[in-house]
Amino acid sequence: MTVMILGLLIFLGMHSVRIVADDWRTAQIQRMGVLPWKAAYSVVSIIGLALAIWGYGQMRQDPLWVWHPPVGLYHLVSLLMIPAFVLLVAAYVPGNHLKARLGHPMILAVKIWALSHLLANGRLGDIVFFGAFLVWAVFDFRAARRRPRPETAPPSMISTVATVVVGLVAYYVFAVYLHMWLIGVPVM
Repeated sequence: MTVMILGLLIFLGMHSVRIVADDWRTAQIQRMGVLPWKAAYSVVSIIGLALAIWGYGQMRQDPLWVWHPPVGLYHLVSLLMIPAFVLLVAAYVPGNHLKARLGHPMILAVKIWALSHLLANGRLGDIVFFGAFLVWAVFDFRAARRRPRPETAPPSMISTVATVVVGLVAYYVFAVYLHMWLIGVPVM
């Protein structure tokens, strides 16, 4: 579990710079330039995420069970992941009502993903992994809501419908085909 925790610290630490040291981040961007900052940010984040995922996989080999979730919670995860996927897509589709109304749909998607997976996984490693993402998302959402939002064009119904449709299709493809292949756990 040490590798997983190290990866979480690196990944979530890098993603917390704007929460705890926004002025430092701004100074680094001015000093380095936007593209070098994004490149460094991406490299560190990828290393952290890779370590966290690898450590998570190792933890699953020899789990320490804290509790055994009831079967119904597995179904709840499947249900909660539908809005999580739609919100994830909403972060990238310009001009949709979800992003205009919520401001930070990706962070909300991470909250839903982490909370739902916490409910359905009772191993200590799961609690640490998903709990870390949930705590990060709560603080990041709070910090993001305090920052001024940039001016954007008014949302359109076409973008919103496209967001929902793409989110539903992405959920279906991931749930039916990719979750088992990537994670090793069937969804349905």
